Amino acid sequence: MTSVRTTRLLPQTYRPLFAHTGFKRLLPALAASDLGDGMSVVAVAWLAIEIAPPGHSGLLLGAALAAYGLPGALGALLFGRWLRRLPPARLLAADSRIRAVLLGCVPLAWAAGVLHPVLYVALLAGSSVLHAWGNAGRYSLVAQMLPAQQRLAANALLSSSVSASIVIGPALAGFLAMVVSPAWLIGLDALSFAVLAVLVGRVRAADGKAEAGTDVETEGEAKREAKGAEGAAQTGADRPSAGLQLLRRQPELLGVLALTWFFNFLYGPAEVALPLHVTDDLHAGAGLLGLYWALFGAGAVLGGLAVGALRRFPLWPVTLGIVAGWGLALVPFGLGASAPVTLACFTLGGLIYGPFTALSYTLFQERTPAAWLTTVLAARSAALLTAGPVGTALGGPLIALMGPRGVLAASGIATVVLAAVGAAVRIRSTRRPASRPGRGTGSGPRGAAARP
Repeated sequence: MTSVRTTRLLPQTYRPLFAHTGFKRLLPALAASDLGDGMSVVAVAWLAIEIAPPGHSGLLLGAALAAYGLPGALGALLFGRWLRRLPPARLLAADSRIRAVLLGCVPLAWAAGVLHPVLYVALLAGSSVLHAWGNAGRYSLVAQMLPAQQRLAANALLSSSVSASIVIGPALAGFLAMVVSPAWLIGLDALSFAVLAVLVGRVRAADGKAEAGTDVETEGEAKREAKGAEGAAQTGADRPSAGLQLLRRQPELLGVLALTWFFNFLYGPAEVALPLHVTDDLHAGAGLLGLYWALFGAGAVLGGLAVGALRRFPLWPVTLGIVAGWGLALVPFGLGASAPVTLACFTLGGLIYGPFTALSYTLFQERTPAAWLTTVLAARSAALLTAGPVGTALGGPLIALMGPRGVLAASGIATVVLAAVGAAVRIRSTRRPASRPGRGTGSGPRGAAARP
């Protein structure tokens, strides 16, 4: 009875998700692993500083943070021949098992006194090698479990979980690190992935579709997707270049990926400039910096949940509007606005940015044939893993040239320009097919978007 009453308090679009047994069981485990990763952002860095040889803490810190994320891009390229054939649930489970085992070795090695810096970096690198495939499996599994009209709400919940972990995880890790070693916090992250691996093993996409209540049309679509999977295998889906070949045939998918890559790239310099803006321009301390990120994270959670409650709206215009809105939120920093004003802008920026991840994944899920979804999402994750580091690396020289305020403003203006360019390309691409005879794509926008 309590569960029914709680479900009735949810927005209408979220209620079917919590009535779906498979998704309802999986969501807490995914949220726990997100929280564990949020804690590891602090724990990985703190443990690197503790075990680093004297005078080498900066070198080990950079190596540890890079090892915790970048090998996922390499894994997406090296293991695609074998992994793209696996169902999404098995991909997510495989990534979770590897992270659980290798991250779990960190506290054990630390307790045994054998956690050498080289071993530490190797364990972190190994734990992230399937990250791109695990992330692809997560969103592909959601697309497989749920009907199309429920995917945006599900993606919104998943992306809001990540946003919340960015706010809660580091704060919780900072508090717990005063009581226990950061090695044990990494162990908690490993435990969360072990639980996720067990739960994913019990999820069956076919059972999930049956529970959600499939009609004749949905069953027919499932049969067509299965037939498409066989066709993909026969036409070379197992080749390393298969994903790239598909993207070349689907300009819209390339457009989404390019927009997201440049959006993350332009965000990188702002992430570097904000701490220096707080210290050099505002002459404040870490408390104000933490407040900026806490308000941004809270806004992102609210924005993500809000977009999931909406039923139908044009995804491309809203996505481009988010890019432009985030850019405009950064411009007041360059105008010398006071801290209260920029705090409000940063909160608004988080609120605007919050829906972006959910919308981006929904576009990929709707425009990608089911047989190729994990391959394309893995390629997406691998590509985006490079965007942030490149933008962050560019932030240092730009700050030396323009100052923190100038970099924040320039990042905002460039992001607005990116949205304008994206809108122009989108308008041109939608007009072009209309001028070609004999290329009917359906009776309306929904039919045209069903298959690219």
